[in-house]
Amino acid sequence: MSEGLFDSQASATQANEKVISAGAPLAERMRPQALEEVVGQEKLVGEGGALRLVFEGGELGSMIFWGPPGTGKTTLARLLAARADLEFRTFSAVLSGIKEVRGAMQEAQRLRQATGKPTLVFIDEIHRFNKAQQDAFLPFVESGDITLVGATTENPSFEVVGPLLSRLSVHVLEPIGPDSLVVLLKRALADKERGYGARGVTATKEQLAAIADYASGDGRRAYVALEAAVRRCDVGAPITDEILEQVFAGRALLYDKSGESHYDLISALHKSIRSSDADASLYWLIRMLKSGEDPMFLARRLVRMASEDIGMADPNALKVAVAARDAFHFLGRPEGELALAEAAVYLAIAPKSNAIYMAYKAISRELDSGYAHEVPKHLRNAPTKLMKAKGWAVGQKYAHDEEGAITGMTCLPDALVDKRFYQPTEYGLEARIKVRMEEIRAAVAERRKKGDSSD
Repeated sequence: MSEGLFDSQASATQANEKVISAGAPLAERMRPQALEEVVGQEKLVGEGGALRLVFEGGELGSMIFWGPPGTGKTTLARLLAARADLEFRTFSAVLSGIKEVRGAMQEAQRLRQATGKPTLVFIDEIHRFNKAQQDAFLPFVESGDITLVGATTENPSFEVVGPLLSRLSVHVLEPIGPDSLVVLLKRALADKERGYGARGVTATKEQLAAIADYASGDGRRAYVALEAAVRRCDVGAPITDEILEQVFAGRALLYDKSGESHYDLISALHKSIRSSDADASLYWLIRMLKSGEDPMFLARRLVRMASEDIGMADPNALKVAVAARDAFHFLGRPEGELALAEAAVYLAIAPKSNAIYMAYKAISRELDSGYAHEVPKHLRNAPTKLMKAKGWAVGQKYAHDEEGAITGMTCLPDALVDKRFYQPTEYGLEARIKVRMEEIRAAVAERRKKGDSSD
């Protein structure tokens, strides 16, 4: 069988041994060679974990590893293949088209016919495959020709087609905790074969903690930072704080403007403002700005929040949000970012009400019922004699001619008379609005009682 799309004919164990060559990056050299070396995913590989049961003799089925970068998705796939003594084949969804996918599946089919064993096919960034490419795997998963292991940083519920997803178990990998990252860093400094033990480079626990913090849950990033620091050290010399400052300069926050983190972060900002937490609101806003988010996207969301979560409790919130948008448009970066920060704080500390939002939804549901109520005749204009004869505009009152500018006319369709869509809260200006609406309703009732309405 020709290699085709597959990397080689090596087994999973041989593939693991291949990546620890001296010239490989530290993250590859330190890749765990046994389950016991895996840290930071105790829920999966610890006692009673779903993958621990597989390693202890359970059935290996097709699955997806869903988690942020550098959390061990590829490593676990390799270890599973080695444990089951399966051929390990990998390709990237970024580089492969439908023709390559079909060719790879046919090779796996021929291999199973020859050996009786499936091939473990590892697909990195499976979410980047389109529907046709994903569908191409289905018959080979069902026939047992391949055990499919996909890796994704995106929510598979949205990114993997239903028929394929229904045949895969989903395992969630968490960001690697700071303590676990420190364990990995210590291991790399001490290991004389795969790490830097032979160089005698040392680091304090505070420095290792700083690297772990810098890595933000990404094991590969922690190794890259350590590798960069060691390159700046002489053999046997300690890593200095100055070296770490150089390594940390130009730090890029983990962020994908079109991916899951984008929606997670904007959700965090929205929930923080809604919860009146000014500090958290500033944190998430500035984090997104520093990560490269489009400031005008954030400005638009602030305007939306002003209407959805504050509304008439403080109508000035909408003015502040729109003014912040205009200020950023006028000033640009970085000066204009302060206007967005000011708006975020104002929205956070403003009294909250979703009464306008709920009224909008209630009326939308009414309209979605499909029945279009007629405009009451007394609200219509009557520019012709025929219209007047038909009763249009009869009983119509001009509010400014009435006491308190209140007419007593019914202005909703007949079927919705006295329906209450907008229910003001007790917060902020809406408390006063509520009192005013009660006064208006009392005046309307009084006029109707006297027969001074259009009914």
